[in-house]
Amino acid sequence: MDALAGLLDGPRARGAFMIRACFEPPWAVRVEDRAPLTIMLMVRGGTWITPDEGESVRLRAGDLAIARGPAPYTCADDPATEPHAVILPGGECFYPDGRPMSGRMDLGVRTWGQRLDGSDVMLIGTYTMRGEINGRLLDALPPLLSLTADDWQCPLTPLLCEEIVRDEPGQEVVLDRLLDLLVIAALRAWFQRPQAAAPAWYRALADPVVGRALRLLQDDPAHPWTVAALAAKTGVSRAALARRFTELVGEPPMTYLTGWRLALAADRLRDTDDTLDAIARQVGYGSSFALSSAFKRVYGVSPQEHRGRAV
Repeated sequence: MDALAGLLDGPRARGAFMIRACFEPPWAVRVEDRAPLTIMLMVRGGTWITPDEGESVRLRAGDLAIARGPAPYTCADDPATEPHAVILPGGECFYPDGRPMSGRMDLGVRTWGQRLDGSDVMLIGTYTMRGEINGRLLDALPPLLSLTADDWQCPLTPLLCEEIVRDEPGQEVVLDRLLDLLVIAALRAWFQRPQAAAPAWYRALADPVVGRALRLLQDDPAHPWTVAALAAKTGVSRAALARRFTELVGEPPMTYLTGWRLALAADRLRDTDDTLDAIARQVGYGSSFALSSAFKRVYGVSPQEHRGRAV
């Protein structure tokens, strides 16, 4: 499993908040939903995205932006336009004075804004929960990133435009998977840029020795790995692997493996009904007690408490 596959493998979008936003200038929407990840794809016209801290980003047709929460931001036809709506957690909409909008900007199936024929149209997909597995990658992203139409080529835009307004059985699942693909395609393009500040462990995947070791750990976390076993699989000495892995990834192999195992466990606790014993075996711990001890040491809560918070 490579880094981008690991991003959305497990904690995939489930009933993600997806809309087509249609506006006519002047317009501005303040976003305070605290969502961990939101992707905005400009279909027609343009928009300015202005975070509370940092520089504004301009999107034109074909451009894309990803906002990494929970920091708020404002989307508008112009940075000077005052917001006329505020989006809070759960997709609830309010006027700036706090009055609920009560669906007054609903324009149809998954369509929201001022008018269907507005000159500015944007597709928006929001992940409502942060999965522990994708934390390593999301933490490496800036609060707001953007790609121009020249930076990336994605065939998903026409399909998303067609699917997002459908009202058919199973449509949410279709849109969830399309959103996953869109995010992966965008992040792949982002990290492939010559000036990309990719995280150390992501860059390390290109190393013939450390990259193989990372994939072995990610693909089979339940295996009783040791540095010696990894070294034998990668064709170098134990000392050479330990030194090279730590230099490129920023932590020793077994420390990385512990973090990966616990991240997997955290997602399984949230997303499945598997017993703690079963999850312990799946991620490489000999017993539920061993998993519980490691989990509480790293996350500060027991596995049961973590599961309860996700309900």
